[in-house]
Amino acid sequence: MIDIKRIRQDPEAFRAQLLRRGDATLGAAVDRILELDDGRRRLLTEVEHLKAERNSASQEVARRKQAGEPADDLLATLKSASDRIKALDDDVRQCQAELQDALLTVPNPPLPEVPEGDESHNVVVRTWGRPPAFDFEPKPHWELAEALGILDLPRGATIAGSGFPLFVGLGARLVRALANLMLDLHTVEHGYIEVSPPVLVNRDALTGTGQLPKFEDDLYRMDGDDLFLIPTAEVPLTNLHRGEILDGDRLPFGYVAFTPCFRREAGAHGKDTRGLIRVHQFDKVELVRFCRAEDGPAQHALLTGHAEAVLQRLEIPYRVVALAAGDTGFSSASTLDLEVWASGVGTWLEASSSSTFTDFQGRRANIRYRPEPKSKPEFVHTLNASGVAFPRTIIALLENNQTAEGEVLLPESLVPYMGTDRLSPRA
Repeated sequence: MIDIKRIRQDPEAFRAQLLRRGDATLGAAVDRILELDDGRRRLLTEVEHLKAERNSASQEVARRKQAGEPADDLLATLKSASDRIKALDDDVRQCQAELQDALLTVPNPPLPEVPEGDESHNVVVRTWGRPPAFDFEPKPHWELAEALGILDLPRGATIAGSGFPLFVGLGARLVRALANLMLDLHTVEHGYIEVSPPVLVNRDALTGTGQLPKFEDDLYRMDGDDLFLIPTAEVPLTNLHRGEILDGDRLPFGYVAFTPCFRREAGAHGKDTRGLIRVHQFDKVELVRFCRAEDGPAQHALLTGHAEAVLQRLEIPYRVVALAAGDTGFSSASTLDLEVWASGVGTWLEASSSSTFTDFQGRRANIRYRPEPKSKPEFVHTLNASGVAFPRTIIALLENNQTAEGEVLLPESLVPYMGTDRLSPRA
């Protein structure tokens, strides 16, 4: 959430920052926030003025009573003032609620270094590895997986519907192997604290990280309890400290979790529906970091490197892409995507987004820290990255490592977790 003081101090500069996102309606949103803020402050001024008059009248009533003088006129004035103050207090609460709701709809302004423009202006920052060359036509992962007997999309659809993949046999072991490899890497080598969080969260949690109110249509909701299946473990991990004041000496630190993730993908019908490219349920290892404001840029670079280490360990060619302002997510101030090369479908696929949120989530979730003992609390800066998401990672593993005989050779790092160095077609 945005600090209202930031908007109030320089509305035009803030409006210009927001409009870099390419959404012309955001200018009107700023105008509405300023209107509500001005109305709230005028109401508060009137309330304070009336309270001062009431206090003065109360003192005069006490003096008159002590002196045996009549005070009926002042008592009537006091009652009228009290009634007016009560009505104005109700108006202030309503205006404050409307202002809060309006602030919750405003995205995080992109940082100055974020490229201008829409998705077509995303910038490739660097690449790692080379896409493999084949002397045969590489198959897409859905054909490979069916021949290998590791993925049963039709039965997944029978159980839950399209977009809910079912891994079986060595496919299920591959999911488990990837989870163990990533968790071992991030906890042992990168120093993250492992968490196994709930996969159901409440509205406050999703509001804290920015999924609500804007993205409710993309979420799976449990109507009876008003709980939601998590779209990412970022939500429970960030909310571990909602409403808390952290010890500044503890910063920076990070959490890692392996969870299923659930997304309705509202508005994405008909896009990338084959295989695992776009699904409603998928597994992911998520990384979340908390830090001081001044450490944000260094922590973002560190976090991105942690996600890259997974792809390097799996020997998957990838590129790092800086998202343009118009393609940056609602809560993010700056995002770097890690896109893996998938030979069978012949394209780059996003496997991780590494984002810095500045104090946007810290303010929404009221997560603060004391820079020094007994000092005034400040809002923490949060960051998160997929470390990494499984579907497109599995796509790249299958498609890039296939042989003409239909086998898939596994990278050396996975062999101890899998107990085999290859996946072979069913006899």
